[in-house]
Amino acid sequence: MVESQLYVAPWGRDSWPGTFERPFATLPAAQRAVRARTASLSADLVVSLRAGTYVLTEPFVLSGDEGDSGENGYRVVYQAYGHGTADREEAVISGGRRITGWRPTERPGGRGGGQGGSWRAEVGDLETRQLYVDGRRAARAAISPGIPGTVTKTETGYVTDSTVPQSWQDPASIEFVYPGVYPWSEARCQVAGITGDERSSTITLAQPGFGRARELYNAEWVGESPPAESGTGVWQTMGMPSSAENSASFLTEPGTFALDRTTPGRHVLHYRPLPGEDPAQAEIVAPVLEELVVGRGSEDHPLHDVTLRGLVFADAGWTKPSGPGGFLHFHGNSYYDGGPLQKVELAEGMARLAVPVSPEQLPANVRFEGAVRITLEGNTFTRLGAGALALLGPGRDNAVLGNVIEDVSGSGLAVESGTGTRVEHNLIRRIGREYHGTPAVWVVDTREATVAHNEIHDVPYCGIIVVGGDRAARVQIVENLIHHTMTVLADGGGIYLNGRQGSSYASGTLVRGNVIRDTVTSYNFGLYTDYGAAWVTVQGNVVHRGDTPIVLRVTPPLENVAFLGNFWDDQPEGHDSPPAGVVLAGNTVLPKDDFERALAADPAGADILASAGRGVRG
Repeated sequence: MVESQLYVAPWGRDSWPGTFERPFATLPAAQRAVRARTASLSADLVVSLRAGTYVLTEPFVLSGDEGDSGENGYRVVYQAYGHGTADREEAVISGGRRITGWRPTERPGGRGGGQGGSWRAEVGDLETRQLYVDGRRAARAAISPGIPGTVTKTETGYVTDSTVPQSWQDPASIEFVYPGVYPWSEARCQVAGITGDERSSTITLAQPGFGRARELYNAEWVGESPPAESGTGVWQTMGMPSSAENSASFLTEPGTFALDRTTPGRHVLHYRPLPGEDPAQAEIVAPVLEELVVGRGSEDHPLHDVTLRGLVFADAGWTKPSGPGGFLHFHGNSYYDGGPLQKVELAEGMARLAVPVSPEQLPANVRFEGAVRITLEGNTFTRLGAGALALLGPGRDNAVLGNVIEDVSGSGLAVESGTGTRVEHNLIRRIGREYHGTPAVWVVDTREATVAHNEIHDVPYCGIIVVGGDRAARVQIVENLIHHTMTVLADGGGIYLNGRQGSSYASGTLVRGNVIRDTVTSYNFGLYTDYGAAWVTVQGNVVHRGDTPIVLRVTPPLENVAFLGNFWDDQPEGHDSPPAGVVLAGNTVLPKDDFERALAADPAGADILASAGRGVRG
């Protein structure tokens, strides 16, 4: 089959015809040419992007009713030129803006920055939570602990006997961070203002965020002895922030930045360079767009038969957490942004927690909704400030194959309410850089999804989360290699499941052939079936170097969960008398200090090791 070809290049012109010799300059120009051809396709239509960075001024939107779909059994393909060959060129789809005009910050005595001091650049009305210097994510300037001195909580914030906060620059841009408000969660709240005298400082937090946080992170104890107040925020209403971010006053470490918004419309970026780094010469980029690519369809008019391959998606952000509502993470990809709360029992006779009735979901910088037969293959998602990629219902038969997802503030991939999604051979690492409770892969109320042969590592919370629901059925989590998860938060695992996953073992979720190791923080379950998980088969997995391999007793209890033929390095608590809803059969405990050798010596164990994460690029 002969493909129809269009070309785009940074040196092209949108007035040209899009040929190899005379390419378009932008994606919108190529899209107009695609729309003129799709109705009469007789072969795949391939749009090849030559090497360079394509800076978007608005999201690239593919629509199910605008002629963007493949037709007549053929596809529309957007790809890096030379994809699939050794000569593939790097084409970057960017939502960023290069920051120029850097100059040393004047210090007392007329001395400038440089030589280890900070630099500044005026950026107009730019809002950003991320900055990238020569491709490296710069950390936001921060101090720890978040509030100095002896601190007392109030209804509106905090009072401290330290006068230091009164000297902080641009207090209304400062953000307090609360890891472990629940072990699996983290909150971020904005400061509204700081006042004080020579004896104390009063820190007022922004509303409605702080008030909502006090309502959400609220345990109602029903047992006899709740844990003592520890000041860490764990198992209590809002405690003390562990750190404060985003003030030029916090620029003590090289490689950090802060955005000063004191003067509306005349914001200033401050950056303290690494040794030997010259901000005037470096490529410093801040994200501007919050969405790079959006695919939109409906059940009646889905976006269909589109492929994106070999591209780099980079430099997009998400600024909502910098607003007065903050970021009140609840679990996985969900967060609280107001609305009713309900109480649920965490564990029998222990505590009741507040739960959002209708939580919001973390957005993604690349998103498809109502899409059919969409393929994302061999792409790289990097330097992103929200989640990387989301496939949302009512889509079906979509595929995420052989991509690299890394350096992302939130989750790697979200699959919600779709049917027949394939997530295979991807490398997902260093996600949750900013929102530590987000997982590498989030699968919610989905049918016939397969998550197989992926490698996931360096994740602050769970590797894969599967949440059941009324539509959930026949999800398979198969032969993934998952390691170094739970590096920040607790009460999670390499793989985590909750809720009803189907209506029988045949229609339920299968977790098979995965290798889960190095689940780092204390209080975790390497492979975690939680909160009423039902109709789950956990078969032939390897779990080691975690706090506990699995858990058998949760509230609500497990129903029809079978653990068959797994290998782990410790017996789960209660293994000799499992609950009525749990089957334990044929599992093998190998010695902790000789686990790898013993596993490799077992034929079944060796097969699991050989298959997990097979075929991942990177």
